[in-house]
Amino acid sequence: MRNLLIILVAIFLFSCIEEHKNTKLTGTVFGTSYSIIYDSDVNYEIQFDSLFYIINKSMSTYQVNSDISKLNRNESFEIDEHFIKVYDVSKEIFGQTEGAFDPSIGNVVNAWKFGAEDTIEVVDSLKIDSLMQYVGYDKTYRHNNTIRKSNPNVYIEFNAIAKGYGVDVIGEFLESQKVNNYLVEIGGEIRVKGINSERQTNWKVGVEEPNFEGQQSILKAITLQDEAMATSGTYRKFKVDENGNRYAHIIDTETGYPSKTNLLSISVIAEDCMTADAYATAFKAMGVEKVKRFLDLHQELKVFLIFENDNKELETLALNGFPEH
Repeated sequence: MRNLLIILVAIFLFSCIEEHKNTKLTGTVFGTSYSIIYDSDVNYEIQFDSLFYIINKSMSTYQVNSDISKLNRNESFEIDEHFIKVYDVSKEIFGQTEGAFDPSIGNVVNAWKFGAEDTIEVVDSLKIDSLMQYVGYDKTYRHNNTIRKSNPNVYIEFNAIAKGYGVDVIGEFLESQKVNNYLVEIGGEIRVKGINSERQTNWKVGVEEPNFEGQQSILKAITLQDEAMATSGTYRKFKVDENGNRYAHIIDTETGYPSKTNLLSISVIAEDCMTADAYATAFKAMGVEKVKRFLDLHQELKVFLIFENDNKELETLALNGFPEH
């Protein structure tokens, strides 16, 4: 009888483990897809959509009545807490990277039309010069709930940090609901906490292998625990000059012209996704050696670089304890 009881208890416990399921929600936001997996039976899709709406209303340059669009039109308004957080972190990383991360470079990037899949064209230098005089995040400052610009033509966009911030907002909302096991992913930017309770394992995420033909494959899978990762690649949007040199959508923030780089992919692990997202963008423009020197002083950032050597062969470099698996 005792043995039978033990067997029945074991079957019951095993059944409970087997029946446990995460809630999984997917959709589109910020011009890309999202996937949210969390340990709760409550469907928070309405709350997520509401948070996405608020973030877009604050910082989407694609919405004419967003706060950032009003700022770029020099209309008077007060910014919300989301704008303040992203603005202040952007200012800090702008300073740390000596301008390699600069939310005011958007108009210059657009002038080079990197969205088009053709060879690089010569852009009128007068046009670039006219735009570059308004580039520089230090030409803006925050006074309480307002943003001031030294020149009305300064244009700001947070495309290189807003996705990561959106990931953090969703993660922080889940934590406010006492959900401590989750994975939030928006357009490849990821934040995790706890474990995958459905499988009773740590969260595993993939680092994509660069492929200029558009095919997707995973180079390596790594474990994340209570941290965030963002990846920035230069192998999807690029142009080729008459000599076959590739120019990724990286604009030198000092000259306004595209920078050649052998860096193909940069993955950054940080405490929060907003920080990881911004640094992944900045490191594209800095190059391997400058990134290595920078990370000597910023041990809090774990980084994985994929780049081409002089023989056009792929090499990888893990820095500051970026996980092997």
